[in-house]
Amino acid sequence: MSQEFVDRNRLWSRLNSAVDTLDGSLSTPALVVDLDAFDANAHDLVRRAAGKPIRVASKSLRVPALLTRALGTPGFSGILAYSLAEALWLFSEGVCDDIVVAYPTVDRGALATLVASPSAATAITLMIDDVAHLDLVDSVRSSRAVPIRVALDIDAGLRMGRQHVGPKRSPLYDADQVLRLASTVAKRSGFHLAGVMTYEGQVAGVPDDVPGERAKSLVIRKLKSASVTQLELRRREIATALSPFGLKFWNAGGSGSVETTVADPSVTEVAAGSGLLVPGLFDHYQSFAPRPAAYFGVPVVRRPSPQVATVAGGGFIASGPTGATRAPITWAPPGLHLTGLEGAGEVQTPLTGHPAALLKIGDLVWFRHAKSGELFEHGNVVHLLSGERFVDTVPTYRGAGHAFG
Repeated sequence: MSQEFVDRNRLWSRLNSAVDTLDGSLSTPALVVDLDAFDANAHDLVRRAAGKPIRVASKSLRVPALLTRALGTPGFSGILAYSLAEALWLFSEGVCDDIVVAYPTVDRGALATLVASPSAATAITLMIDDVAHLDLVDSVRSSRAVPIRVALDIDAGLRMGRQHVGPKRSPLYDADQVLRLASTVAKRSGFHLAGVMTYEGQVAGVPDDVPGERAKSLVIRKLKSASVTQLELRRREIATALSPFGLKFWNAGGSGSVETTVADPSVTEVAAGSGLLVPGLFDHYQSFAPRPAAYFGVPVVRRPSPQVATVAGGGFIASGPTGATRAPITWAPPGLHLTGLEGAGEVQTPLTGHPAALLKIGDLVWFRHAKSGELFEHGNVVHLLSGERFVDTVPTYRGAGHAFG
């Protein structure tokens, strides 16, 4: 019997014990975060960061209480937000006063709010990779008395001839391109160049030790190594070109690349978020062995045959390229499987495997989502598990009335 099987059975027992204390008041889908695992993952990320601060990626959490918990861990500092509207709200709620928006914004309403608030403009840094982003900011303000902090998003992909491996994020690649835009920002009234970002998603977000895929995993590790080597050289050239600008930060990396990212002397901070909750896509990395911390539970509502148990809903498919890796993972009790014909459905999900015969109508089956954060768009509250009981129930972004795009 594997250790994973034992751990999943223990989780099944803990969740059942916690649910029993609620006297049937748990609505489904029930979203749960295991704080014991969350805290262990947070401390492991700090260990891996080797003294460099971790900026928590809000996209991977989407629960204010969890953002606050992460920021309360020594070694974490600041938020990497995914929209300006979200950043403004987090600042107004007092969650954080150092927020970098990871993606360029064209939200004119949010920009108008930012340029009208000296306190928010001091706390929030916009991401740009084009002069057009500066023009848009200027189009919504009547005065440049409130300087807007900006950072440059620089492509961190691996270039091999005409091939580009990595996220298709920014047109900025070489030092000359970056220097031209940096100089434009420096000369333009009403803006302050605060930092840069290089997100090596082809290293941070790709599993490289997948069971049954030894040859593919070896190729991925070689591509990662080549990417890290090439990127360190390019970062060094860009850092030299930008040295006169006195940048405050150089953000890079993600949960899957912490060690190689912080080893680069140009980088001052690393981003991480998925490593706190550990969705299914982060199960198979050679560099670390985190603990799953986020689950959703749905009830058995039908027994169409002695070998099949059907649960209500559960079809929370993750973003990204369509395929089996984006489906939710049956987790507790261990041994359950999705069917090939129906998979995970919006209304119902039939399950097979030996535990199916033991499940009764009303029993909860627990799943893991494939991607971190996206799960919490499907519910208003998250139950926080510690030991064998729920110690708190907190709102998600959705539960607080927000859906940030």
